[in-house]
Amino acid sequence: MSSNDGPIVIPMTERDPSDLPGMSASGQKISAEEAVLSFHNISYYETVQNGFPFRKKTDVIERLSNISGIMKPDLNAIMGPPDGSRSLLLDVLAARRDPCGLSGKILINGKPRPANFTCTSGYVPRNDMVMDTVTVRDNLEFSAALRLPMTTTRDEKRRRINEVLELLHLDKVADRKPRSKELRKRTSIAVELVTDHPILFLDEPTTGFSLTMENDVISVLRWISKNGRTIIFSIRQPPNSIFRLFDSLTLVASGKVMFHGPAKSALEYFKSQGYTDDSHHIPVDFFLDYIIRGVSAIIHTEEDGHEADEHEEFLETELEVTQELASMYIQSSFYSETRMELDRVLGEQQVETSSALELSCVTPFWHQLRWIINRCLKNVISFLSFTITQALITDFLAAAIGITFRILKNDCIEVDTRAILLYLLTGYQCTTSMSAGRLFVTDRDRFLHEHTRGYYGVLPYFLGKLLAELVPGLLLPILLFTPITFGIAGVISSVKGFFGIMLTVMLLAYSASSLSLSVCTGEKASLVRMLLVSFYFVFMLFFSGLSQYFGSLPPALSWTQYVNIPHYGFQALLHNEFLGQDFCLENNTEEVSRCQNQVICTGEEFLTMQGIELSSWGFWKNHVALASLMSMLFTCAYVQLHHRKLEALRSWVRKFLQSFK
Repeated sequence: MSSNDGPIVIPMTERDPSDLPGMSASGQKISAEEAVLSFHNISYYETVQNGFPFRKKTDVIERLSNISGIMKPDLNAIMGPPDGSRSLLLDVLAARRDPCGLSGKILINGKPRPANFTCTSGYVPRNDMVMDTVTVRDNLEFSAALRLPMTTTRDEKRRRINEVLELLHLDKVADRKPRSKELRKRTSIAVELVTDHPILFLDEPTTGFSLTMENDVISVLRWISKNGRTIIFSIRQPPNSIFRLFDSLTLVASGKVMFHGPAKSALEYFKSQGYTDDSHHIPVDFFLDYIIRGVSAIIHTEEDGHEADEHEEFLETELEVTQELASMYIQSSFYSETRMELDRVLGEQQVETSSALELSCVTPFWHQLRWIINRCLKNVISFLSFTITQALITDFLAAAIGITFRILKNDCIEVDTRAILLYLLTGYQCTTSMSAGRLFVTDRDRFLHEHTRGYYGVLPYFLGKLLAELVPGLLLPILLFTPITFGIAGVISSVKGFFGIMLTVMLLAYSASSLSLSVCTGEKASLVRMLLVSFYFVFMLFFSGLSQYFGSLPPALSWTQYVNIPHYGFQALLHNEFLGQDFCLENNTEEVSRCQNQVICTGEEFLTMQGIELSSWGFWKNHVALASLMSMLFTCAYVQLHHRKLEALRSWVRKFLQSFK
C-alpha cells in the first residue's frame, strides 16, 4: 500500500468549506465520479545491472512485497522512512512504473485498472513540471485546453480555471510566473485539479513548505476528498496538526506494510502491541521512531571505532524490526478487516489484468499542435532579452568578418577569398546549429509527464517544438549573419545568387541541427553525445577543407562525402557563387597581369578544378542530399521520443530472455 524571482508570499487564510467554489455547506457535493482503488497482493521487482561493460551481472530485486489495501474517496496518506518505498508504492498505484515488474492486481471500483489510467487520473510529481516562463494562468489554460473534452465550452473552461485558482489562493498571483518553489507546487496541484479526475496522486506535496503552507495545502486536499475524489499522497513526516486531517494511513518500510487503516487508530494500534513511549507527543514521531530512528536506539555498541560493523548491525536490526512490524500487522484485526473488504471488492469474478498501458488524448492533432506552438512561442518571448543580445553579437561578428574580407579583397586571390568566406559560413552554420541538440533534452521530464498524462501525442509535440523554437531560433542568425557578411564583403552579385545562398544556408543549418537532435534526443542524452556531434563536425569540416584545397579527397577518405553534411552545403554554396562569374574583366586586366601566380578567370574553371558539375543538377543534388539526411535524422529524433513504447519493448525483451535462464 499502501509507499529568478524572489519567493512570492501567498497570503494564507482559513476558509470555511461552504465558501469554496462548488461546495455546499455540508461540504459533501460530489463533483466527480467516485473511484475506489484497491490493490491485491502486489509485488514489484526491479532489474539491476552491476559490473563492467560487456560483463554486467543482472539481479532482480524485490522492492515491494505482497502488499494489499484499499483507497477510498478520502485523504489517503502513505508514510514511511526515506528508503524509497512510499514513493515507489505511489508510482506503482499511479501506473508510472514499468508494468513488467509488477505482480498482483490493481482495481478501480472492482474492475481492472484501465489501460489509459495515466490519462484519466491526476498526478503531481515531487519535482514540479510546470513551466516557469509562462504565467500561472497560462499553465492552467494549457492543461484545460488539452485535457478537457472538446465538448467543454470556453466559458466552462474559464469558470473551472477561476474556481481552482480561488481554491488554492492563486487568484491574486495568476498573472505571475511560478518562479518560487511554493508557487510552483501550488500551480502543479492546480493544473491537476482543473481536469477534475476522480483519483489524484501526489508525491511529497508539502516538501519544503512552511508549516502554514503545509496546513493550507493539506486542508485543501481534504476538502477536495470530501467532494468525492480519492486523494492518495506520500508524505515523510508531517506535524500533528496535519496528521489529524488524514483519513487513511499506510505505513510502509523496506517494501512491506507496517500498518494500513484509519489514521486516527494508528497510535492506539501500536500502543496495544506494546510499543509505548510517553516521551512522544506527536504520533508521526512515535511511528517513525520504531520504524527507522528507533532502530539505532536498539543497537548498543560497547566498543568504539567499528563503524563498518555498526552499519552492518544497523541494517540487520532494521530488517528485523520491519519484519517484526510487518508480521505484527498481518496478525492484527486491521489486516483481517482489510482482507474481508478486499474480498468483497473482488467478489467471485476472476479478474484478468493486462500489463499493457495505453496513452489516449481527448483532443485532436491540430488542436494539440496549436496549443503547443502557442506555449512554445510564449516561452521564446520570455527570453527576449537573450534573443536581442544574441542578435547584437551576431551583427557584430558578421560586420567584423565582412569588413575583414573587404579590406583583404585582392583581384589576384579573389577566387580563394570567396571560397574561404563560403567555407567560414559553412563552419559557422554547423557550429551554431549544434546547440539545437538540447531542444528536447532540457524539456524531457516535462514532456514525459505531460505525454503520459494525456496532454498530447508525440507527433504534435515534436512538430510544435520544431516550428515554434527550432525554426525561428536558427532562422534569426541566418537572416542576420549571411546578408551582413556578404553585403559588406561585396560578394553578392545578383538577386538570384542571394536567394541561392539563403536557401542553401537554411537547409545546411537545419540539416546540422537534425544531426544534433537525432544524437542527443533520447533517454540517456549526455555530454558525451554532444562531444560526438562536435567531433563529427570538426572532422567533416576538415575533410571539406582538404577537398577544397586539393580539389578532391584521397581515395581512402572519399566515402566520407556521402555522410558529410558540411560537404554538401559547401559544394552547393560554391556552385551558386562561382557559376557564371568572370574575374578577369577588362577594367582589371592590368591588375591581374601583375599577379605572381596564375589567376583563375572564370568560375566554371574553378568549379571544374573542384570536381563540381556545372549543370543545375550539380547545385540541386546537394540540396536533395541535405534534405534526405535531414528527413532521416529528424525521423530518428522523433522515434527516440517514444520513450514509453521503447521502454516497454526493452522490458518485454528482458522478461523474454529471463524466461530461458
